[in-house]
Amino acid sequence: MSVKDIFETMEYGPAPESAAPALEWLVDMGDRFGCFIDGKFTDPGETFEAKDPATGNVLAHVTQATEADVDTAVAAARKAQAKWAKDGHKRARALYAIARLLQKHARLFAVLETLDNGKPIRESRDIDIPLAARHFYYHAGMAELMDEELPDAEPIGVCGQIVPWNFPLLMLAWKIAPALAMGNTVVLKPAEYTSLTALLFADICRQAGLPKGVVNIVTGDGAVGEMLVTSDVDKIAFTGSTAVGRRIREATAGSGKALTLELGGKSPYIVFEDADIDSAVEGLVDAIWFNQGEVCCAGSRLLVQEGIAPRFYDKLRARMDKLRLGNPLDKAIDVGAVVDPVQLQAITDMVDGSNGDIHRAPGPLPDTGCYYPPTLITGLSPADRLMQEEIFGPVLVSTTFRTPSEAVELANNTRYGLAASVWTENINLALDVAPKLAAGVVWINATNLFDAAAGFGGVRESGFGREGGWEGLMAYTRPKGAGKEITPIAPYSTDDGNPIPPLDRTAKLYIGGKQARPDGGYSRPVYTRGGKLLGHASLANRKDLRNAVEAMTAARSWSQTTGHLRAQILYYIAENLSAREDEFATRINHLTGGRSGDKEVAQAVRALFKWAAWADKHDHRAKPVPMRGTALAMNEPVGNIGILCDDARPLMGLIEPMAPAIAMGNRVTAVASSPYPLAATDFYQVLDTSDVPGGVVNILTGDHAELAPHLAAHAGLDAVWSFSATDLSQEIEHASAATLKRTWVNNGRSHDWPAATWLAQSTEVKTVWIPYGE
Repeated sequence: MSVKDIFETMEYGPAPESAAPALEWLVDMGDRFGCFIDGKFTDPGETFEAKDPATGNVLAHVTQATEADVDTAVAAARKAQAKWAKDGHKRARALYAIARLLQKHARLFAVLETLDNGKPIRESRDIDIPLAARHFYYHAGMAELMDEELPDAEPIGVCGQIVPWNFPLLMLAWKIAPALAMGNTVVLKPAEYTSLTALLFADICRQAGLPKGVVNIVTGDGAVGEMLVTSDVDKIAFTGSTAVGRRIREATAGSGKALTLELGGKSPYIVFEDADIDSAVEGLVDAIWFNQGEVCCAGSRLLVQEGIAPRFYDKLRARMDKLRLGNPLDKAIDVGAVVDPVQLQAITDMVDGSNGDIHRAPGPLPDTGCYYPPTLITGLSPADRLMQEEIFGPVLVSTTFRTPSEAVELANNTRYGLAASVWTENINLALDVAPKLAAGVVWINATNLFDAAAGFGGVRESGFGREGGWEGLMAYTRPKGAGKEITPIAPYSTDDGNPIPPLDRTAKLYIGGKQARPDGGYSRPVYTRGGKLLGHASLANRKDLRNAVEAMTAARSWSQTTGHLRAQILYYIAENLSAREDEFATRINHLTGGRSGDKEVAQAVRALFKWAAWADKHDHRAKPVPMRGTALAMNEPVGNIGILCDDARPLMGLIEPMAPAIAMGNRVTAVASSPYPLAATDFYQVLDTSDVPGGVVNILTGDHAELAPHLAAHAGLDAVWSFSATDLSQEIEHASAATLKRTWVNNGRSHDWPAATWLAQSTEVKTVWIPYGE
């Protein structure tokens, strides 16, 4: 074809990228790979085939790791960790060296990634590899700054990391870079389908002079991931499906292992009638057909305002019909191959089962390989399976809306909460809608923007934890100090029934701003150490918990109040508590048999002042992302939090977690100290006189062990904290897997948590990307 013909026809390509360098590297490595453990490749064991999904050709043979391989890798990481953690500057130099080597071998990585995964070479070359290098550069700086900026933090230890097949190298960088920067060592398991760039990365680690055992890579199928989860690691970081994430939560329950999960999504792509339609259509191409739709945050759920829907659909169909599908190594290709025949069949089955109006991009599919055409399905209701379940392929589903409030309701009508895109020329509308969306990331007039400086992660069944930015470091550090072992506390009992005072007094529950009798109608006596009857405490059950959760949900406007207002109310609570200091001190002394009640009350008043001060001072951050725009890291309330209070401190056990939670805009249901409940029930009289809206603070009394599983499994709670003297960590973490809510448990030890930890546990970071300029 001549130059003249090209200009007349405007045909693209072909513009093939040579696979020769990548294939040569595979040959040089023997086409057979062992695991990478303690700084060297092991001899290959039983292997499986790594195939090119575009052709079906076998690229290499990769070892199926054994349990012995996993244990050896963990032992090597454990041996290397203490020395690696000592010097932040040395870590920074090593991470910088890795970043430079990634750049030097960028084309080799890009071609190998495309061969192994099936994604277009333009995407692996221009997005995946540069962003992977960026993560190592960025976290080299974090390693350098750790001692100065995070003086109270220490590394967790050995981190087990499991990454998916859709972004093999990029997800590796997201996991390994922050872990190494904070002084941890890692054992990483790449996806079975896409192990090759992880093995090339291991070779890069050798070239960078990384100490032996700092990075270990074990390959294989899901069974290897299960071995890693149950191995002697201190943390598991997982990116993958919600179903597997749920099983990991159950498997790690009660083990004391830190856990972060970045799971599935069904992200809404909201187009308002005043949007730049052509830009929104082009953005949608990137949102759903980027990486063949194999993106956890893909904008796979299109919501279009009714007034522009017909015109928008016409433009979208015209644009998708021009997308080029074919050989991923052709630089003129838009959509490559799906990763594996199994995934291709799953996509096919889901679409074939749909009852919507299906439009597929025309054109023949390649004769070989795993290809699925770009597809649009309209006419679906919000309850349709394809509107609710993740497809993980190049399939877009759509419905319409009339008003902004309806758009928000439809967008949030999913169990996921990973990302969202908002398209409008009205910045006021965009900034009104963004905070209302249940998503960890919101892009305004953009999509699929990522950077190492900006946190990424989800809420609801999209998981918990963030990757990137300062907030991402929380996943790889912990406060210094091991804490103290907790001893369960039994309530006092006696045969002497003489009461103090003689007037019978039964403390009710506190739900929705009102005293409430327990649903079960039961209560138990509370005695002093000397055997005198102090009163009776109600025994709450799961129905009382249900009522409290309903009250919290009804009080959700508390989360939209200003920090200044919340601060004033916390100061008012402190003022009213201080006015009754002698009464509460006497009550605490009677309950515990001690003499330090006055100190505990003073401590509680001081805690209320502290969190009143923090209420309007937990700053958002504007992240320095490399674009014409900004990424705002907004600290939002977690929502409804259930708390099992510290048993040993009747008043402070309630105030310590309640104050930061409501200061940050959360609503709480606190289960008071089980042996010493009456100080907490006295406290609701203080709440009644302190302008606290009904439902913001609810107080239950009863047995922690009985209520814990109901708290953890309740779909209306967004987080559960346990400071109970009864170690309920396993029960709570295991039951929380049903809804994948956040949990914060003590694992049988008490800690003096720093303010940074309370703030992090009380908030979700939502990253809002706002491009600007013409």
